[in-house]
Amino acid sequence: MSRRIVVGISGASGAIYGLRLLAALGDLGWERHVVVSRAGRRTILEETGATIEDVRALSTRLYPPEDIGAAIASGSFVTAGMIVAPCSIRSAAEIATGVTAGLLTRAADVNLKDRRRVVLMVRETPLHTGHLRMLTTLSEIGAIIAPPVPAFYAMPRGLDDIVDHSVGRVLDLFGIENSLAHRWRDEPGTSDLIGAKTHDQSERNQSTHGDCGL
Repeated sequence: MSRRIVVGISGASGAIYGLRLLAALGDLGWERHVVVSRAGRRTILEETGATIEDVRALSTRLYPPEDIGAAIASGSFVTAGMIVAPCSIRSAAEIATGVTAGLLTRAADVNLKDRRRVVLMVRETPLHTGHLRMLTTLSEIGAIIAPPVPAFYAMPRGLDDIVDHSVGRVLDLFGIENSLAHRWRDEPGTSDLIGAKTHDQSERNQSTHGDCGL
């Protein structure tokens, strides 16, 4: 399998997922071919304070969002697939219909038509029926819909733990070994550890809420 992957960052809230994904892929020795939509650039700045130059530093190659002649716009550019993190409803809709207005959605369409893995970290709620039908279409044509849903069984201690777990689970979908995702009872004694952490958390909650009935 090729050790190069395409990463798209759209304008949906959750830019931190894309940045953390790029850092993790770099640490694991993967080529990162990246495209950020114009809305994505603004969301990255507003949510994280990072700039497009920070994204470039995390990328093997960063492509302009309007460059439909880029390597990743062609199926002949062999990759392991593509991750859109986060994925806006607009980007998802373009990918679902094949009517792509820029490089991000064109690259996703190319990977789908060549039967490569495409994972969309869709960030939207609530969803109306039109959204749900569109996401069903994406699933039917081969995309994996992977909203970044927190896994509270992992007892996250902060935002970094929540983000890392979601990123790790997406890497799992490509068979990329990583230590970011919490493995449910994967090691001896894990269930005892989780029980102890749950007990500690319960005590902290009682201390915080007192007799208020929560």
